[in-house]
Amino acid sequence: MIKLVPLQNVCAHAVEALLDAAFGADRHGRTAYHVRAGAAAEPTLSFAALDSDEAHRLVATLQCWPVELRCDAGDAHPMTMVGPVAVLPGRQRDGIGRLLMVHMLAAAREAGADEALMLIGDPEYYERFFGFSAVRTSGWRLPGPVEPRRLLARGRDAPDCAGVLRARPGATDERFTLAGPSPT
Repeated sequence: MIKLVPLQNVCAHAVEALLDAAFGADRHGRTAYHVRAGAAAEPTLSFAALDSDEAHRLVATLQCWPVELRCDAGDAHPMTMVGPVAVLPGRQRDGIGRLLMVHMLAAAREAGADEALMLIGDPEYYERFFGFSAVRTSGWRLPGPVEPRRLLARGRDAPDCAGVLRARPGATDERFTLAGPSPT
């Protein structure tokens, strides 16, 4: 049975090991990492999936990050970057990533933070199941390469302007790092 908990309640080393297993140790060079560089994960929108049948083993995580689109006209639009959604390779067809997304979207809705979400991901999946699309993102520039069709947004406040996507200034509150409890 899968139990969802706040990500900040999970050991940071376990999270890093899971991310390495899901995406490879070279994942830090990806564009998404450059976008959110310097920001801390949003604690109310970042979750871990533990398998209670396996002594509460960490099997998946979902992190969300405070970002903004700084439009060329000068206005800034705060958004939340969804991802990575990481699932252990042996569990990737179990629906755990989908469970995390549904849970995060409900938490975002409850917090009033669901009208300006974005992610980099497969449109066939994220549009079909969660309503993300590339309709508004064609003018967005990121600090690294990205396939335009994979740059997705959701919500009425997701901006439709040309501009640069980056970590939201001031969103580096040390209380919200992934330090979590130490392993015992």
